[in-house]
Amino acid sequence: MTYRKVNYEEVEQVSSAMHFLSDPLETEQVGVTVARCDPGWNSKPHDHTENGHEEVYVLIEGEATVVVDDEPVPMETGDALWIPPSSTRQIRNGDEESAFVLVSAPSIGEENGDDGEWSLSGFAG
Repeated sequence: MTYRKVNYEEVEQVSSAMHFLSDPLETEQVGVTVARCDPGWNSKPHDHTENGHEEVYVLIEGEATVVVDDEPVPMETGDALWIPPSSTRQIRNGDEESAFVLVSAPSIGEENGDDGEWSLSGFAG
């Protein structure tokens, strides 16, 4: 089989919101998490300095605030937010449920032996 499929609702929820999909999908270089945040839910502040992972948070439902380096960034459905590895981040959910797709991967650049450019060949659309 050349692909793997999982339904996030079948993956055990962690920290009362997070469904980590990388293990069941057996990903090698990308982390994918679905976060279904109850009203008033807050994630723990953290960064990814140690593993060098940049992240993109895509809010697919509701409204929430992501605090990046102590700066509140209001998010609404459809917003995407890039966060560098060294920045501290925290999701602070509002009064309604929200849902995020969180994607993380190692930063690409000269230290990895490439030119820092994404290869877009093979993307359709």
